Amino acid sequence: MYDDDRWRDKLTEEEFRVCRQKGTERPFSGAYWNCTKEGVYQCRCCGEPLFQSDTKFDAGCGWPSFFQPVDDEVILESRDDSHGMHRTEVMCRNCGAHLGHVFNDGPAPTGLRYCINSLSIKLDEK
Repeated sequence: MYDDDRWRDKLTEEEFRVCRQKGTERPFSGAYWNCTKEGVYQCRCCGEPLFQSDTKFDAGCGWPSFFQPVDDEVILESRDDSHGMHRTEVMCRNCGAHLGHVFNDGPAPTGLRYCINSLSIKLDEK
């Protein structure tokens, strides 16, 4: 969508580090980890709708957690073996922004926990 220079102009330094360089914000530090407002969480970079607020839950991990995206087509998954761990990275399919990771320890009905950096999303409130 854009090259790094365009993304640097569009995002803050921390947003760029997380979204474009696959960084992670500290737990319990992001704007949305304990947010209970209603709306749609969109990709910070391109505005793609990613998660509905009614799929958000408190996983106790310090990051916003969701049990399903708005649509299976909005999320791109990739194996992530960094830091000596085996995880599944999730990215925005539209622009490739790093969002976080998905784990198989979430609630019903999906059993999934999309653990998402607050810096990679923005809430469009209803």
